[in-house]
Amino acid sequence: MRRSAGLLLYRRAGDEVEVLLGHMGGPFFARRDAGAWTVPKGEYEPDEPAWDAARREFEEELGLPPPEGAAIPLGEVRQSNGKIVTAWAIEADLDPAAMVPGTFEMEWPPKSGRVQEFPELDRVQWCGLERARAVIVPAQAAFLDRLMEHSE
Repeated sequence: MRRSAGLLLYRRAGDEVEVLLGHMGGPFFARRDAGAWTVPKGEYEPDEPAWDAARREFEEELGLPPPEGAAIPLGEVRQSNGKIVTAWAIEADLDPAAMVPGTFEMEWPPKSGRVQEFPELDRVQWCGLERARAVIVPAQAAFLDRLMEHSE
């Protein structure tokens, strides 16, 4: 079973809460919006603690150190692909322009023999909760609900 862990940054903008989401990089998501945004996260091995993986993956995906601060456990969700995602929320501010994304390689176009490099996340953006719900990977919307339950 594949497992991922990540950090969901949030900030308060007046009366609204905003979350930092990443748009998945690569050709499959290039023209998609709905369902193509995610908590910055990544896979980890069973012997690595999920919290350590979440912090490591944040840095790998955004090229920035994970913020310090109190972490709110948001639990786990199972995505439609079967992957289990564990997340924590941290209140912090981050300038999306400072991101230096990690990359991955894949054969593209398929069966071409040509390997290309793509960013893990091609951009990050602060989103109000309504927009976040409209674009986040559907299973991860539960993290938004859990964050709001905690902040009430």
